[in-house]
Amino acid sequence: MSAADFLLAPEIQKLLKVVFAAPTHRFSVAELARKTRLDADEVERTQEHLVQSGILTRHKSEADEPETVEANMSFVFYNELRSLALKSFAAAEPLRTMLRSKFRDSVLRAYILGEGKDATIELLVVHGQQVPDEAAMSAACRKVSAAIGRHLQVHVISSKRHAALAIRDDLGRKLAAPTAFEIIAEGETKAKRGIERGGFLQSAKEKLVALAR
Repeated sequence: MSAADFLLAPEIQKLLKVVFAAPTHRFSVAELARKTRLDADEVERTQEHLVQSGILTRHKSEADEPETVEANMSFVFYNELRSLALKSFAAAEPLRTMLRSKFRDSVLRAYILGEGKDATIELLVVHGQQVPDEAAMSAACRKVSAAIGRHLQVHVISSKRHAALAIRDDLGRKLAAPTAFEIIAEGETKAKRGIERGGFLQSAKEKLVALAR
């Protein structure tokens, strides 16, 4: 179930996820059916609704080429609709589900920093005491990337570095930008915040004091 279900039917979400991943690409019914795993009749009905609403633009068939549709980037609510998709079914929800299920002991927080012109999604993962396995993280991200049809640029940093990010840092600037949003908050997983060096020293001192008593 998607957070956008109250606004968009599941079949519309499936079409928009594909179209928004390549907004300048022209899709035939057959291609959309294959990518969305919907039957051709359902694709035709759904895309007709989206064309009539102004969300998609139709291109008539030429020679032996079939009729196609593409995203209408001049649609009055295009940016808002694209943002809604990014924050729910097109990126945030698949990534959140993957991180919570496979890396719940290591991922403390996670953010989507935004998307590039080529629809690449930039993901920032903050780990706690336990560092996520690099190979497992890469494999899981590739799987999500294939499912959503987007390339992922992933940054994995410690909670200590996250706390020290400043506006002068590249990641700090991106995190402070209005396009960034959190998809996993601290406390939503089993990950524990990393222990600072001072914390180890304080713990050692307390143990020494206890032994001296």
